[in-house]
Amino acid sequence: MTTSSKKEAGQGYDASPFVPPRGGLPALRRAAAGCEGCPLFRDATQTVFGAGASSARIVIVGEQPGDQEDRQGEPFVGPAGRLLREALEEAGIDENSAYFTNAVKHFKFEPAARGKRRIHKAPSLREMSACRPWLAAELHKVDPELVMALGATAGKAVLGTSFKVSQQRGLLLPMPAWDALGHSDAPGADGMPVGEAAAHGCVVATIHPSAVLRADDREAAYRGLLSDLRVAAEVLGSGAERATAG
Repeated sequence: MTTSSKKEAGQGYDASPFVPPRGGLPALRRAAAGCEGCPLFRDATQTVFGAGASSARIVIVGEQPGDQEDRQGEPFVGPAGRLLREALEEAGIDENSAYFTNAVKHFKFEPAARGKRRIHKAPSLREMSACRPWLAAELHKVDPELVMALGATAGKAVLGTSFKVSQQRGLLLPMPAWDALGHSDAPGADGMPVGEAAAHGCVVATIHPSAVLRADDREAAYRGLLSDLRVAAEVLGSGAERATAG
């Protein structure tokens, strides 16, 4: 691709033409490697697709790849990912039962004023919306019992643009229909009982682990993250009991 054509690519802000109509997660991963659905592909090292088994019980959705994820091509391998895995273990969630992904599949950054460091920039609503077909396809293939949305961008990608993590974190929210992820109405703020959530599937939102690393009071922020993860663990535990009883 020439420099001029690369600059023009991605202006449609829609990844759906790149999503294959058939195949499982491996087919999605191969196709996503060539995605030019928005301009973010131009500067990123590579597409960072989701990782985990199609049989995963929980899908964990973050915002976007960071510097380490962009270099290694896998989600949640940087400092925030390591903290998340520690919190999952402490909450009683087996990371092997999880599928890890991000709302946006390319690293968005700006160069530091000095040196070669790349500074994270939050994806825009337009970029998040452009990438939503990939997330919808992943969720359709995995069909999890529970989705954990980490941070505002992930929450908006899964639940709609009116979602507010500060108001709805830790609640058991209804699982959307993944073929209708373009809706903009967030669920009500009252949440669902654990039994209903385990029977029908749900979404639990919390802060992104990177927010814990940035917090002035890291211990308090970590306790909040852990509390929300334990809500998810309770649902997964209830679902396992129902399956055993059935």
